[in-house]
Amino acid sequence: MAITLNNGFKMPIIGLGVWRMEEKSMRDLIINAIKIGYRHFDCAADYQNEAEVGEALAEAFQTGLVKREDLFITTKLWNSDHGHVLEACKDSLKKLQLEYLNLYLVHFPVATRHTGVGTTSSALGEDGVLDIDTNISLETTWHSMEDLVSMGLVRSIGISNYDIFLTRDCLAYSKVKPAVNQIETHPYFQRDCLVKFCQKHGICVTAHTPLGGSVANVEWFGSVSCLEDPNLKGLAEKYKKTVAQILLRWGIQRNTVVIPKTSKLERLQENFQVFDFELTKEDMDLIKTVDRKHRTNQPAKFWGIDLYA
Repeated sequence: MAITLNNGFKMPIIGLGVWRMEEKSMRDLIINAIKIGYRHFDCAADYQNEAEVGEALAEAFQTGLVKREDLFITTKLWNSDHGHVLEACKDSLKKLQLEYLNLYLVHFPVATRHTGVGTTSSALGEDGVLDIDTNISLETTWHSMEDLVSMGLVRSIGISNYDIFLTRDCLAYSKVKPAVNQIETHPYFQRDCLVKFCQKHGICVTAHTPLGGSVANVEWFGSVSCLEDPNLKGLAEKYKKTVAQILLRWGIQRNTVVIPKTSKLERLQENFQVFDFELTKEDMDLIKTVDRKHRTNQPAKFWGIDLYA
């Protein structure tokens, strides 16, 4: 099952996110995911594991497990490389051992002090606050992203963590429209207005953190996970599915792409088994009522500044 992007390319509606995945387990994770049926992998320079993903992909291609044209590979431009878009993209391609990307995203709508291509450092100033570069505009960054498309290095380009205002601006100054906006969205942080705005203007929404952060964000940010919500647990019992499967199915029925992460084989299989049932309209409406407007991913913990404030 796939969503057709505004440029005609198809994006699998479910993918595997590799944030915080251990390097030593990456090979088995990618190979097993492909065997299960995953064809979409969501990477980023900042995850510091592109090289390991690349090694696994190369093995999959060489052994005939899958063809390159059958996979959809996403990675992202880090904040410190906004002034070095071409170099950063080529660095990611080299690590991933690919000739082109299916999708390249601006990871966050902020340029920070350059620390060297591929280093993905979040440089802080003497005051302990993220050292934001005020000389590079998001429009300048975007036009450099557009150049990647004309060069054939990237099939589609998009944005990530952009709100309605920044998305509207990108639509206004772009020659190549953003194909995707990847944002945090799950039942506790539904962001219906942003999702509908993007979809109205032909931008596919990808839901990162579609399971509400689970253990990872609870540990890092002290957030609350919707996996323990009693209403969602009730739906899981009703449909004889796990809560995670209910959350992913909800995201799919909103016409959003979902990219759950897991390092466990049984969860990898479970997360992909979401196409054999459908939530009723009444149950979709019930899930609307659990929204807490609760963001679980809080980079301010590391940056000393809340960019969402």
